[in-house]
Amino acid sequence: MKALPVGTDALLVEVASGEEAQALLADLLRRRAEGSLTVREIVPAARTVLLDGLSDPARLAAELTSRPVPPVPPRTAGTVEIPVRYDGPDLADVAAHWGVPEAEVARIHADAEFRVAFCGFAPGFGYLTGLPARYEAPRRSTPRTSVPAGSVALAGPYTGVYPRPSPGGWQLIGTTDVVLWDHTREPAALLSPGTRVRFVPVAPTGPAT
Repeated sequence: MKALPVGTDALLVEVASGEEAQALLADLLRRRAEGSLTVREIVPAARTVLLDGLSDPARLAAELTSRPVPPVPPRTAGTVEIPVRYDGPDLADVAAHWGVPEAEVARIHADAEFRVAFCGFAPGFGYLTGLPARYEAPRRSTPRTSVPAGSVALAGPYTGVYPRPSPGGWQLIGTTDVVLWDHTREPAALLSPGTRVRFVPVAPTGPAT
């Protein structure tokens, strides 16, 4: 673990993996909640955690780097379930990359239990980990200029759901009607770092007759 100073009152803590970043985040959030850590903001990323608003960054840096990262504690809160229609335009490409029938992509993805590792890219967008490494998917060689809101997508080790229309190069495997970001809701983001997520397959909606 490395702790690098950022300005006068912040630290950027670097760890070896996404799992360690999640474990460190959980520990720091627990300490802030119990009052043993005073910090204005804690911002996780793929393999770092930024702590902003510290009164003594040097002391905390020495403390953090002198001990191992604790294991991720069991999460007591419930799991967010996201209904998804596995009807994405890249479903066949993902199936071919995985070496399975298209229907197996839905089963494999829905059987996994995901955790939000960190958020970014757009308000409400969570980077979810949980698929075994053998099911990592490459980004598209040519990104799309517009990806519809609600698109369920894969890239590398991550799953994500686009909260609004935007350009994107992830592989689109499905769609959901769940609202990921609503500024009138408290909290506005449905997903936050550490949240557990499961995708629940639903039948595609056919055209009206």
